[in-house]
Amino acid sequence: GFLDHVALGNEEWNPWEGDEKNELVVSQQRYEANLKMIKNARSHLEQTSLRVQIWGKAAVGLYLWQHIFEGHLEPADVTAQWREGSQMTGKTYFSFITGPSVVPGYFSVEAENVVLVLNGREKAKITYATQWLHYAQTLIQTHKIQHVAVVLLGNEQCNNEWIQPYLKRNGGFVNILFVTYDYALVNEEDIFQWPLGVATYRNFPVVEPSWSMLRDPRSYLCNFLGTVYKNSSRETLMEVLKQDGLDKLCWIAAREQWQPQETNESFKNYQDALLQSDLTLCPVGINTECYRIYEACSYGSLPVIEDVMTPGDCGNSSVYHTAPLQLLKTMGAPFIFIKNWKELPAVLEKEKKMSLQEKIQRRKKLIEWYRNFKAWMRQKFINTLENSFLPNVKG
Repeated sequence: GFLDHVALGNEEWNPWEGDEKNELVVSQQRYEANLKMIKNARSHLEQTSLRVQIWGKAAVGLYLWQHIFEGHLEPADVTAQWREGSQMTGKTYFSFITGPSVVPGYFSVEAENVVLVLNGREKAKITYATQWLHYAQTLIQTHKIQHVAVVLLGNEQCNNEWIQPYLKRNGGFVNILFVTYDYALVNEEDIFQWPLGVATYRNFPVVEPSWSMLRDPRSYLCNFLGTVYKNSSRETLMEVLKQDGLDKLCWIAAREQWQPQETNESFKNYQDALLQSDLTLCPVGINTECYRIYEACSYGSLPVIEDVMTPGDCGNSSVYHTAPLQLLKTMGAPFIFIKNWKELPAVLEKEKKMSLQEKIQRRKKLIEWYRNFKAWMRQKFINTLENSFLPNVKG
């Protein structure tokens, strides 16, 4: 019945290609679901005011698409060279592409409005990001696209000067910048703070809260799995934990060197630790904001955050009296903030006295807050794009 409504456009297309291993019936269902999706998308397009294509060239793009937008990607295989998804939200039709095969000039530009997701953490990444900006600039100059926004995984010390000349306010072409960390130039007009999110580059999943995650007693008061840098507050944390045997009540796995690549075993351990602990300790690293905060929220483990500014150009305490973590604090994050790890024994003492019922309520509150936070970020993202990209309708 669907075929009456949909022109597939390519008669050669075989819906079962590459899927022979699965049973035919599963493929047939997926095929029909896809047809339905195409049909729905087609009918929606008539009412669309805005079409936006997101080019995900940094892992933070997966947080935007899969966690904040709750969007899907085909194929599901995270190692695929090319992955894509689409979604209709309000009056805006979003499409998302990512993967190593997404290279300037070698894919079709399918919208006049583009969101570029870039990594500006270090020199090599900035060089790569700049190539993408120059490609987008050419498309603007040749009238292939009209508007560009950037979602930037910023530098952990907020050294993001390199992006400034590309902003419209400075004579460039980028309408809006969403940037991670407490960048001092965030003004809520054309520069917005964006959450760091979970470590999608390590394939941290979208976690669906389960009954047991909310209600089961957890074996540990707290957890910390991570690197302990020399002369850092993390050394203080380890000393405090050892003092009164508190490390026996918590899941602690410290290492001396950072490891970017998790093994399956270490990643499973980390997820188990989040699931089995009431609190997740979040000492500062190069920046106060870390993936651990969001990952703990995903599993209903309350973040205990070392609330101090890290060295560098982030924030400006004369302006932000609540810095760091401006975005999370503005959104009323129900975390425990401490200034020094010496405050931890008192926190854990209080924790020991809490009833399971109180902990269940707190978990529910945390998971609900995190869900609302993501929904709010999504709405803010869409509203910001629509306000900037759509012509003002006076009436």
